[in-house]
Amino acid sequence: MLKIIVNGFEFAYERYGCGTPLVLVHGYPLDHTVWNQVMPLLEDDFDLILPDLRGFGQSGTTRPPYLLADMAADVAALLDLLKIEKAIIAGHSMGGYIALAFGRAYPGRLLGLGLVASQSLGDAPEKKAGRMQEAEYVLAHGVGDIAAGMSLKLTVDPVLQTRLKELMLQQRPEGVAGALQAMAERPDSTVILSTFTFPVAIIHGLADKLIPIERAREARAALKEGSLVEIEGVGHMPMMEAPQVTAEALKTLLL
Repeated sequence: MLKIIVNGFEFAYERYGCGTPLVLVHGYPLDHTVWNQVMPLLEDDFDLILPDLRGFGQSGTTRPPYLLADMAADVAALLDLLKIEKAIIAGHSMGGYIALAFGRAYPGRLLGLGLVASQSLGDAPEKKAGRMQEAEYVLAHGVGDIAAGMSLKLTVDPVLQTRLKELMLQQRPEGVAGALQAMAERPDSTVILSTFTFPVAIIHGLADKLIPIERAREARAALKEGSLVEIEGVGHMPMMEAPQVTAEALKTLLL
């Protein structure tokens, strides 16, 4: 992976293809490799940039707490160093929250936005409290229990469950805890969806156990323009469970 220093830590990323810049932002508690199956389907049309977010994969860790806005600023700093003024940002789950935070802070830098198994709502108070408690638990006991429980909720595919569990076990407790705290503190972004003047693609599995399809439909209803692709039999990992459908939906963001 390529590595640069941004905002006080070593930021790792991969880059493939050519064309319109497209940043693919992974979700929690994973890394850029979740995009591996969809990447070959996109590299002929996009300049693909796949970062490991702070605290995940091969990127460095910063001391929490920090906000999703800070993680969006990391992406903006990466684009600055790559001399890319505008890009499409597509995020999976937490990555979608970061994409929305990017849109809130840097709307003029967006050519398009993709939300993959994500949502625009903030956390309810009980969910926020649960994330904060979970962050404390991870710092004290590691990521083992998170990996064991969450892998079963991401997909019904047993082979994919095993792969995702192994991937989650590779993540550092500090990064996982920092992401949990950042997600807990995120604002509701539904109101800003109606202000977007660029293409938006929402991609969601009908069998998603973590974020129900209703959240995707609500986000689509808030947009002036945009598309929603609902995928039958797919859970929380569309880019791994249905890479071809996910890739085609992301291609609609090309102007």
